[in-house]
Amino acid sequence: MINTQTHASNVADSLLQIEAELRGLGAWQEQPLPPEAFESTQPFCLDTMNFPQWLQFVFVARMKLLLEAGQPLPSVSGIAPMAEEYFRGRSESGAKLIQALAQMDRLLSGE
Repeated sequence: MINTQTHASNVADSLLQIEAELRGLGAWQEQPLPPEAFESTQPFCLDTMNFPQWLQFVFVARMKLLLEAGQPLPSVSGIAPMAEEYFRGRSESGAKLIQALAQMDRLLSGE
């Protein structure tokens, strides 16, 4: 079993990598989304946000809060396939972001 402190540190490093990749793609937003964007009932807030916005404002933000509060982290994650779907057919490949998300999926799923 992995040390909880080490696991949290690895997840924090992975979150930083995800943020760096979003910034590298020019997808990191400095301005917050309007409150109604968070009222979605769809998975990944598909009806109110694009995927990079969901990563920044929902996934990364919530994961940081869990880490800071010492709360349990999710034990299952499957975000990389969603990223693959989002980037399919787009001009930017998103390959590095997909790799960073796959690493997070492995960390959270205990692989």
